[in-house]
Amino acid sequence: MGCRGRAVEPHGTCLAHLHDVERAAYLASLSPGSDLDHRGTVFTRELLGRLLTPLVDPATTRPRLGEAHFEEATFRGEAEFGHATFSGTASFDHATFSAEAGFYHATFCADAGFYHATFSDHARFGQARFSGHAGFGHVTFSADAGFSHATFSAQARFYQATFSADVEFDHATFRAHAGFDHATFRGDAGFGQARFFAHAGFFQVRFETAAQLGPLVCRGRLDLTGAWFGAPVSVEAAAARVHLQRSRWGSTATVRLRYATVDLRDAVLEYPVSISARASAYPSHLGPLDESPLSRCGYDPGVRITSISGVDATHLVVSDVDLSDCQFSGVFHLDLLRLEGRCVFGRTPTGWHRQRQVPKHWTPRVTLAEEQHWRTARQTPGWNVPAPEDAPVPGPAALARVYRHLRKSLEDSKNEPDAADFYYGECEMRRHDTERPTGERALLFLYWAVSGYGLRASRALAWLLIAMTVTVSALMLWGLPQTTPAPTTRGTLTHGHVIRATTDTPAPAKPTGPYLQRITGDRWERSLRIVLESVVFRSSEQDLTTAGAYIQMASRAAEPVLLIFAIWAIRGRVKR
Repeated sequence: MGCRGRAVEPHGTCLAHLHDVERAAYLASLSPGSDLDHRGTVFTRELLGRLLTPLVDPATTRPRLGEAHFEEATFRGEAEFGHATFSGTASFDHATFSAEAGFYHATFCADAGFYHATFSDHARFGQARFSGHAGFGHVTFSADAGFSHATFSAQARFYQATFSADVEFDHATFRAHAGFDHATFRGDAGFGQARFFAHAGFFQVRFETAAQLGPLVCRGRLDLTGAWFGAPVSVEAAAARVHLQRSRWGSTATVRLRYATVDLRDAVLEYPVSISARASAYPSHLGPLDESPLSRCGYDPGVRITSISGVDATHLVVSDVDLSDCQFSGVFHLDLLRLEGRCVFGRTPTGWHRQRQVPKHWTPRVTLAEEQHWRTARQTPGWNVPAPEDAPVPGPAALARVYRHLRKSLEDSKNEPDAADFYYGECEMRRHDTERPTGERALLFLYWAVSGYGLRASRALAWLLIAMTVTVSALMLWGLPQTTPAPTTRGTLTHGHVIRATTDTPAPAKPTGPYLQRITGDRWERSLRIVLESVVFRSSEQDLTTAGAYIQMASRAAEPVLLIFAIWAIRGRVKR
C-alpha cells in the first residue's frame, strides 16, 4: 500500500520519505510563521522535532506556525507542540496520536480542528488558548486528557467525543458556546472551577463512572437534557438555567445549585436524587468559586424549579428551593415527594379586587402554579399568571389530586401545619369542580363560608360571635317571658281533716310591649348567660317562652360547632 502523505513540493514524496538532502533543503526553507501541509504524513518524535526547529521564533524561543494542516497524519512518537503558536488555521482532523500528545500552553490564533482524531496516550492541552473555533467532535481519548486552565474564546465543540479515561477541564474558561452533546465520559469528568460565559451543552451525554461534575459557573444554560449518570454523582453548579429534562439517574445523586432555574420534566430517577440550593459560594483550595458572571447580571442566587412533570417522585428530594412556578401535574407517586428545608410556593393575590362590582379579598394561602394558570385563564380578578405557551392548563379535578398528594407528602413528614394550606387548595378545587354532585359542592361551599374548610379560626369565631349576638337579641325580644312565673300552691280540706295541696307553675308569658322596652340590662344579662351555657353544652335553668326554647335549641346545635371549628383550626396551625 502506497504512502498517503502529502508530497513536499517540488518533490514527489512526503516529508517522511524524502531523502536526507531533500529534507534538509525543505527544512532550511522554513522560518517562523511558515505554512505547513503534511496531511497523511507519518511522524516520529525525531522527525516532528526537526520540523519544528526552524519554526522557533528567536524573540520567544517558541515554535510559531502559520497555516498547519496535519489531517490524517500519524504521530508514532510523542507529539510535542507545547508552547507552540498557530497563527493560522490548525487542522488535525482524523489524525492519530499513538504516543503522548502535548499541546500545553499552545496558542491557536485561528480555528483549531481535531475532528475524528484519536489520542491513544495522554493528551495534554493544559493552559492552551483557542482564539477561534475549537473542534474536537468525534475525537477518541483512550487515556487521560487534560484541558485544565485552557481558554476557549470561540465555540468549543466536543460533540460525540469519547473520553475513555479521566478528563480535566478544571479552571477552564469557555467564553462562547461549549458543546459536549452525545459525548461519553467513562472516567472522571473534572469541571471544577470551570467557567462558561455562554451555554454549556451536555445533551445526551453519558457519565458512566463520574463521581463529580463541577462546581462550575455557567452564565447561560447548563443543558443536561437526556444525560445519563451511571454511578453515584454530585453535581454542583452556579448556572442561570439548568435543563434536566429526560435525564437518567442510574444511581444516587446530589444536585447542589445556585442561581439556577431548573427544568426536571420526564427525568428518570432509579435511585434517590436530591436537588437543593446552596446558601453560599462553592469553596475550593483557591478560594470561593467566582460567581461574578452571574452576580453582575443581577441573578437571584436562589434555585427555582419550573417543572417536575412526568417524574416518578418516589426517589426525589427537594430542599430549600422556590416551587412557586413549578408544574406538578403528571407526576407519578407525588405523595412520596420529600420537601425538606424551606420550599417556597406561590401565594394568593394580596389586597382587594372587584368581581362583578363586588369587593373581594383572597385568603392568604399557598397556591400551586397550575391553580394560578387556571384562575388566570378564567379571568379571575387578581390572578395574572398565565401558563407557559407549551404547558396545558389542568382543570379543578386534576388540581385537587395534586393538592391531595402534596398534603399527604407533608403529613407523612409530620409537617401538618404546612399541609393545611394544601388541604385548603384541595377543597377549593373540589368546590369548583363542576363534575362533582351539586349537593357535595353545596356542602363544601358552606364549609368554606363558615370556617374556611376548618382552617380559618378567625372566620369561625366571627360567625360564632354573630350567632351569639343574634341569639342574645332573639332571646331578649321573644325568648324571655314578660315576668318570671311564680309557683302557686293550692290546698283542700277533706272531712277527715286531711289537707291536699298542689303546686302549679304557670306557663311563661310572652313578652308584650314595644321592642325597645324589652331591651334592658337584666334581660341582656340573662340572655347572655343562656347563650354562653349553650355554647359549652350546658343546660340553662332559665324559664323560656316557646319561641325561646326553639331559639335555645338552635343555639345549642350551631354555636358549639362553630367553636369546635375555631379550636380545630387553631390546633391545625400549631400541631407538631
